[in-house]
Amino acid sequence: MPASRAQARGASGEEAPLYRRLVEALRAEIEAGAHPVGSLLPTEGELQSRFGVSRHTVREALRQLKDEGLISSRQGAGTTVVSRVRPKRFVHEVASINDLIAHAQELKYEVDSSAMVVADAELAQRLGCEEGERWLRIEGFRHPEGDPAPVAWTEAFIRSEFAGVALFLGRRPGPIYLWIEEMYGTSVEEVEQVLYGREIFETAAEGLGVEPGHPGVEVKRTYRLGDGACALVAFTLYRADHFSLSMTMRRARPGG
Repeated sequence: MPASRAQARGASGEEAPLYRRLVEALRAEIEAGAHPVGSLLPTEGELQSRFGVSRHTVREALRQLKDEGLISSRQGAGTTVVSRVRPKRFVHEVASINDLIAHAQELKYEVDSSAMVVADAELAQRLGCEEGERWLRIEGFRHPEGDPAPVAWTEAFIRSEFAGVALFLGRRPGPIYLWIEEMYGTSVEEVEQVLYGREIFETAAEGLGVEPGHPGVEVKRTYRLGDGACALVAFTLYRADHFSLSMTMRRARPGG
């Protein structure tokens, strides 16, 4: 087995999403000095060829290394190594994917509208995708089963390859990503969750029982497959005075 592929299995030897194995391999090389600070990493095409992975996997691995502070990138200038050492930080874990299933099953999603859209610069930045990509956009309110009063407004973007799940809208309960797994025989391996403070806009305000401009909390969830490709991005908006979050934090261990 080539050394690069052995490294991609990860130091623990445990199976991990493909892009994470690539992250571990490149991180180990950077920390060992194989790619000195100030030097350029191999191109995306070279990494694809070397590791036998897709463009999505390479880009997601580079995004992770950039978030860790090891590399920086600039269009037309390549990817530069800026540090051999990751900064110390705390890691927090909010919930498991199974917890998301339970939460989604408690709330019914009433879809008001759906349409195919093409990502312009603004939407591409919001979704973390390339301009020109096609997505199925759906929007509507969520409410507890048996209770017509909405508790949240959700706008979801489904990558065009998985847009066939539109057949399930209004016909099947449960989270959208499970529909993707069932219909396309794939598996969501990671969900990234980010919270933002934002004002509740007019479309959502009346249903949530507030005036436009009322304080809100938006939860962005990005659902990724094992190769790092994004299948679904969902934005769920809650009234700030009706929202709470519980999480557990642990200190990151060296090399962990």
